[in-house]
Amino acid sequence: MPSEIKIPLRALNESVIRDLQEKYPEAEISVELHQDRNKAPLSEAYFWEIISLLDWSKVGDDEAIVEPAIARLVTGSIRHIFEFADLLSEKLYALDGRKYALHIGEDSWKADHYFSVDNFLYARCCVVANGKDLYDKVLQDPAQMPRDLTFEELLYIPSEAYERKTGKHYDYTPAYPIETYSNQAGWKDAQ
Repeated sequence: MPSEIKIPLRALNESVIRDLQEKYPEAEISVELHQDRNKAPLSEAYFWEIISLLDWSKVGDDEAIVEPAIARLVTGSIRHIFEFADLLSEKLYALDGRKYALHIGEDSWKADHYFSVDNFLYARCCVVANGKDLYDKVLQDPAQMPRDLTFEELLYIPSEAYERKTGKHYDYTPAYPIETYSNQAGWKDAQ
């Protein structure tokens, strides 16, 4: 049965190599490279991993709910904070449409009635904040939109992480506009 010995590359020196050669003269060496997550682009999977850190046991204290996600982003690169903001904007943009706005509960979109653009943005945030499974369900079936629920605090994760990491003001425009009615295709013939 093959055995595996793990030694950090930085620990290898002539003496260690010589010892290994003496103990295991027929052994082969392979090197496993772990990609530095901070240097690679922020993946879709890692985005959802960060979202999964939201602590829903703290309901009633939105800042406490998002704290674990902010803390994780702060440990990464500044680039990851911007990429998180870009992916968040992409998700919110995809949900910006009448077919979703029709299903948000009491404040749903109705022709010729007042419709709160801010409330709808925060309702879309609630979808993303509840994770990939709900997000995918809602994309497939807009009737799955949570009713009468919002989560505005999600919007502040990138800015809070950036300001905490750098001590500077966050001034970044993400890849997609997030304001309600920005996705014109989603609102075609709605206004």
